[in-house]
Amino acid sequence: MTEPVTFRTTIAEARTNATGIVVPPEVVDSLAAGKKPAVVVTLRGYTYRSTVASMGGRFLIPVSAEHRAGSGVVGGQDVEVTLALDTEPRVVEVPADLREALDADDAARASYESLSFSRQRALVEPIGAAKTSETRARRLAAALAVLTG
Repeated sequence: MTEPVTFRTTIAEARTNATGIVVPPEVVDSLAAGKKPAVVVTLRGYTYRSTVASMGGRFLIPVSAEHRAGSGVVGGQDVEVTLALDTEPRVVEVPADLREALDADDAARASYESLSFSRQRALVEPIGAAKTSETRARRLAAALAVLTG
Protein backbone atom coordinates (compact mmCIF):
# COMPACT_ATOMS: atom_id res chain seq x y z
CA MET A 1 0.00 0.00 0.00
CA THR A 2 1.27 3.47 -0.82
CA GLU A 3 1.79 6.12 1.82
CA PRO A 4 -0.54 9.13 2.03
CA VAL A 5 0.55 12.13 -0.04
CA THR A 6 0.24 15.73 1.16
CA PHE A 7 0.39 18.64 -1.28
CA ARG A 8 -0.77 22.24 -1.73
CA THR A 9 -3.27 23.14 -4.41
CA THR A 10 -6.15 25.46 -5.23
CA ILE A 11 -9.85 24.69 -4.95
CA ALA A 12 -10.92 25.10 -8.57
CA GLU A 13 -14.26 26.66 -9.49
CA ALA A 14 -15.87 25.20 -12.59
CA ARG A 15 -19.34 26.74 -12.38
CA THR A 16 -21.39 28.64 -9.85
CA ASN A 17 -21.53 25.78 -7.36
CA ALA A 18 -19.05 23.24 -8.76
CA THR A 19 -15.65 23.02 -7.10
CA GLY A 20 -12.82 20.55 -7.14
CA ILE A 21 -9.35 19.87 -5.81
CA VAL A 22 -6.74 20.13 -8.55
CA VAL A 23 -4.45 17.11 -8.15
CA PRO A 24 -0.98 17.32 -9.74
CA PRO A 25 -0.23 14.41 -12.12
CA GLU A 26 2.80 13.37 -10.04
CA VAL A 27 0.51 12.92 -7.00
CA VAL A 28 -1.82 10.66 -9.01
CA ASP A 29 1.21 8.71 -10.24
CA SER A 30 2.60 8.35 -6.71
CA LEU A 31 -0.61 6.62 -5.57
CA ALA A 32 0.21 3.83 -8.06
CA ALA A 33 -3.45 2.95 -8.64
CA GLY A 34 -4.17 4.15 -12.17
CA LYS A 35 -5.53 7.47 -13.36
CA LYS A 36 -8.84 7.35 -11.46
CA PRO A 37 -7.99 6.00 -8.00
CA ALA A 38 -10.42 5.83 -5.11
CA VAL A 39 -9.02 8.05 -2.37
CA VAL A 40 -9.58 9.26 1.16
CA VAL A 41 -9.31 13.05 1.13
CA THR A 42 -8.29 15.09 4.17
CA LEU A 43 -8.90 18.79 3.77
CA ARG A 44 -8.35 21.12 6.74
CA GLY A 45 -8.96 18.25 9.18
CA TYR A 46 -12.15 17.10 7.39
CA THR A 47 -12.03 13.65 5.77
CA TYR A 48 -14.19 12.11 3.05
CA ARG A 49 -14.04 9.39 0.39
CA SER A 50 -13.96 10.21 -3.30
CA THR A 51 -12.40 9.32 -6.63
CA VAL A 52 -9.91 11.23 -8.77
CA ALA A 53 -11.39 12.20 -12.14
CA SER A 54 -9.80 13.54 -15.30
CA MET A 55 -11.55 16.67 -16.61
CA GLY A 56 -10.33 19.21 -19.09
CA GLY A 57 -6.82 17.80 -19.07
CA ARG A 58 -6.52 18.06 -15.27
CA PHE A 59 -6.98 15.61 -12.43
CA LEU A 60 -9.72 16.76 -10.05
CA ILE A 61 -11.50 15.51 -6.96
CA PRO A 62 -15.00 16.92 -6.53
CA VAL A 63 -15.72 19.01 -3.43
CA SER A 64 -19.50 19.07 -2.91
CA ALA A 65 -21.33 21.76 -0.95
CA GLU A 66 -21.48 19.30 1.97
CA HIS A 67 -17.70 18.82 1.88
CA ARG A 68 -17.04 22.56 1.46
CA ALA A 69 -19.17 23.23 4.55
CA GLY A 70 -17.49 20.44 6.51
CA SER A 71 -13.98 21.58 5.66
CA GLY A 72 -14.63 25.31 5.55
CA VAL A 73 -13.07 25.77 2.11
CA VAL A 74 -14.27 27.95 -0.76
CA GLY A 75 -13.49 28.04 -4.45
CA GLY A 76 -10.23 29.77 -5.33
CA GLN A 77 -8.69 29.03 -1.93
CA ASP A 78 -5.15 27.66 -1.62
CA VAL A 79 -5.25 24.57 0.63
CA GLU A 80 -3.17 21.68 1.92
CA VAL A 81 -4.64 18.30 0.98
CA THR A 82 -3.71 14.79 2.05
CA LEU A 83 -4.72 11.87 -0.17
CA ALA A 84 -4.54 8.22 0.79
CA LEU A 85 -5.47 5.32 -1.42
CA ASP A 86 -8.94 4.09 -0.41
CA THR A 87 -8.73 0.32 -0.19
CA GLU A 88 -11.88 -0.22 1.88
CA PRO A 89 -14.85 -1.70 0.02
CA ARG A 90 -17.48 0.82 -0.98
CA VAL A 91 -20.76 -0.49 0.32
CA VAL A 92 -24.18 1.11 0.21
CA GLU A 93 -26.38 0.53 3.25
CA VAL A 94 -29.59 -0.91 1.82
CA PRO A 95 -32.74 0.17 3.69
CA ALA A 96 -34.76 -2.67 5.21
CA ASP A 97 -37.75 -2.22 2.88
CA LEU A 98 -35.57 -2.33 -0.23
CA ARG A 99 -33.61 -5.29 1.17
CA GLU A 100 -36.88 -7.19 1.73
CA ALA A 101 -38.01 -6.42 -1.82
CA LEU A 102 -34.67 -7.59 -3.23
CA ASP A 103 -34.83 -10.77 -1.13
CA ALA A 104 -38.23 -11.50 -2.67
CA ASP A 105 -37.08 -10.98 -6.28
CA ASP A 106 -33.94 -12.78 -7.50
CA ALA A 107 -33.83 -10.83 -10.77
CA ALA A 108 -34.03 -7.49 -8.98
CA ARG A 109 -31.31 -8.58 -6.54
CA ALA A 110 -29.03 -9.71 -9.37
CA SER A 111 -29.62 -6.43 -11.18
CA TYR A 112 -28.88 -4.41 -8.03
CA GLU A 113 -25.71 -6.36 -7.27
CA SER A 114 -24.44 -5.78 -10.82
CA LEU A 115 -24.57 -2.00 -10.33
CA SER A 116 -21.50 0.05 -9.46
CA PHE A 117 -21.25 1.65 -6.02
CA SER A 118 -22.29 5.03 -7.47
CA ARG A 119 -25.35 3.59 -9.21
CA GLN A 120 -26.38 1.67 -6.08
CA ARG A 121 -26.06 4.85 -4.06
CA ALA A 122 -28.08 6.83 -6.62
CA LEU A 123 -30.84 4.23 -6.37
CA VAL A 124 -30.86 4.00 -2.55
CA GLU A 125 -30.39 7.61 -1.42
CA PRO A 126 -33.74 8.95 -2.66
CA ILE A 127 -35.54 6.20 -0.74
CA GLY A 128 -33.76 7.14 2.47
CA ALA A 129 -34.37 10.86 1.90
CA ALA A 130 -38.15 10.50 1.56
CA LYS A 131 -40.02 12.57 4.15
CA THR A 132 -43.34 10.70 4.01
CA SER A 133 -44.22 7.03 3.83
CA GLU A 134 -46.10 7.65 0.56
CA THR A 135 -43.04 9.22 -1.05
CA ARG A 136 -40.85 6.41 0.25
CA ALA A 137 -43.22 3.79 -1.21
CA ARG A 138 -43.23 5.57 -4.60
CA ARG A 139 -39.44 5.78 -4.65
CA LEU A 140 -39.10 2.15 -3.63
CA ALA A 141 -41.46 1.13 -6.46
CA ALA A 142 -39.51 3.30 -8.91
CA ALA A 143 -36.21 1.72 -7.83
CA LEU A 144 -37.62 -1.77 -8.30
CA ALA A 145 -38.97 -0.78 -11.73
CA VAL A 146 -35.48 0.36 -12.74
CA LEU A 147 -34.00 -2.92 -11.54
CA THR A 148 -36.56 -5.17 -13.21
CA GLY A 149 -37.13 -2.85 -16.18
